[in-house]
Amino acid sequence: MAKESLIRRCRNHMHGLLFDPSYLWITAAMLWLAEIVVNVIVIQKVKYTEIDWEAYMDEVEGVVNGTYDYMKLKGGTGPLVYPAGFVYIFMALYYITDQGTNIRLAQYIFAGLYLATLLLVFRIYNRTKKVPPYVLFFMCCASYRIHSIYILRMFNDPVAMFFLYLSINLFMDGRWNWGCFWFSVGVSVKMNVLLFSPALLLLLLSEFGFWATIPRLFICAVIQLLVAIPFLRENPSGYIIRSFDLGRQFFFKWTVNWRFLPEELFLNRYFQTSLLALHAVLIALFVIHRWNRRRGGILALLPKPKKEERFILGDNYIVASLFAANFIGVALSRSLHYQFYVWYFHTLPYLLWSTNLPSVFRILILGVIELCWNTYPSTSLSSASLHVCHALMLLALWLKRPITKEDLAQDSKKST
Repeated sequence: MAKESLIRRCRNHMHGLLFDPSYLWITAAMLWLAEIVVNVIVIQKVKYTEIDWEAYMDEVEGVVNGTYDYMKLKGGTGPLVYPAGFVYIFMALYYITDQGTNIRLAQYIFAGLYLATLLLVFRIYNRTKKVPPYVLFFMCCASYRIHSIYILRMFNDPVAMFFLYLSINLFMDGRWNWGCFWFSVGVSVKMNVLLFSPALLLLLLSEFGFWATIPRLFICAVIQLLVAIPFLRENPSGYIIRSFDLGRQFFFKWTVNWRFLPEELFLNRYFQTSLLALHAVLIALFVIHRWNRRRGGILALLPKPKKEERFILGDNYIVASLFAANFIGVALSRSLHYQFYVWYFHTLPYLLWSTNLPSVFRILILGVIELCWNTYPSTSLSSASLHVCHALMLLALWLKRPITKEDLAQDSKKST
């Protein structure tokens, strides 16, 4: 009898470790420890291939040598096109890694960045309790491309995303000022973090109203100004043109998402403008009909919220709106390169398990997206398949049951 009881308890615990979100932190801890081993093995056994690291080092070396004019800073892959936060962080790496020559040390630093990012992401998933624990495996050990982006290529995208996930953790804790600070630091590393900004603005207005939102936006602006001071003093227009170039043209040979198009159409400015317009329309539709829970529409966001409305920003509301805003931007991007996968990889399970899709379809979509990003070079089939997955997710996010006031109240109680 005692043996049967023990077996039953073991089965219950095993079931919980796989399917019960309340067990997620245990499963996450085991996967995080496994990731330490995986990262060491990859660094030691898989050959490093140079792509952008040397270019990063050349770009920051120009600053080390006293050049602050962004129009004169360049590397092996072209001009410096990232904001000043990138320069400071990779300048630190330049010194730590003996002017970028100690590749192995740099890889271990990025392995540490990867593990730190996982902790922040796991905390988000543990707080929201939206995703069953077994899904975390697809978000960790199973992705070759993500490990490659971090520890075999050492792109700047993971650095920006680390600060983004740090800011989301702070938003969930109600520390909005510090959250805006680190959000802006992420933007100063790479501009893609701005894809989250429409939802962040909505959250700030929902929490504080119009006038109290202004100081938080001021924090974001001041960070951008402070990190850029040396470059703005030298050539302000050059800095803005290079680091925040919204019209930057991408090479067709590197696109992951538009390979099925003729190159002439891919490079066409009207096509790119159409994508931007569609992005704006979808964001507006989601803001008005899916994310805004204040009665009275957009204008109702302007006054300071009433006392009974303060529960509106539960963990799931914060995470769902931020992740979805970013996903819309990625899905309608003018071009996705392989390192851009990290822009939304860790958000995909949450978004899929926020929909009403059956779990088997959710896992299938995750698998197809992973295959598309691991197809090199991209093909018409892989890029078209990626768009199909994105379209299905967007439709499912739109059709899911809207969050009710009761859901938000319950979500807020869980997080307190």
